[in-house]
Amino acid sequence: MSVPVLAVNYSPSTKIKITALNSTIIYVLTYMLAQGLYQLATVLMALRLSIPGVWYVSSIKFTIADPEWWRSGVLAVYGIGPAVCTVAGVVAALWFWNRARLKRGTLKLALFWFTLHCCNLVLGALVADTFEENWAWYIPSWLFMAGNGINITLAVIAGIMQVVFGYFAAIGFLQSHDSITLMRYENRRQLILMCLVLPWVGGCLFLALLKLTVLSDNELWHFLAMGLLIVPIAIKSAQDLFEFTVPEPRKTRLATDLLLLTGGLCLGWWLVLRAGLSF
Repeated sequence: MSVPVLAVNYSPSTKIKITALNSTIIYVLTYMLAQGLYQLATVLMALRLSIPGVWYVSSIKFTIADPEWWRSGVLAVYGIGPAVCTVAGVVAALWFWNRARLKRGTLKLALFWFTLHCCNLVLGALVADTFEENWAWYIPSWLFMAGNGINITLAVIAGIMQVVFGYFAAIGFLQSHDSITLMRYENRRQLILMCLVLPWVGGCLFLALLKLTVLSDNELWHFLAMGLLIVPIAIKSAQDLFEFTVPEPRKTRLATDLLLLTGGLCLGWWLVLRAGLSF
């Protein structure tokens, strides 16, 4: 049985701050879920192929020498994460659009951010990892074996696709919020700043601090690649006149349950993986 929540009449400024905090919490939670799904799929595939390694807080390190890799092994290990995230992202997007967006609550916002994180782990990761020449970069490298030119070309195409996806995702962003006040067009700039830009910047800063001593360059680039989604969403949302929400939105309150869940997940992630989990 859920504990009843007392209705509190907050001031508009307080409502906006609570909404922004809830959005940031959900950003971090869905990032951890999407990233965990990506890395878990990678580890399970490596186990299946008897490829040893160590799973760390911010990265996975394989402990076999470069000459021991084979083409199908590389494609399977480095391709399973993007493949799983593609399926998960499509399922979340369809769930959001067909069922959740017209209902009140935070589920639709969680589905929206989870979809974006999955997209970033597929398209954004290809862009980001091309700079580092590892992880997602290995997929076209071993698939085509045609030099770095085609890798860079595919990374550019992935970046353009991510921007286009972000542009069309703007209507989903606008429908992922219940707040009647923030949904008014005259408050659109505040909605974008507090519920889109702030969760991205604040969420990434929190995740970077969580993994500060072990933050990998790849994950840092992934944080930045998210901007290829955030910027077009912000631009399109600022232009869109859409300002409707559900007829009876849920009263603004701090998502304490999600805060505790996110805190517990982050703490557990750190405790389990801080010394590395061998497989």
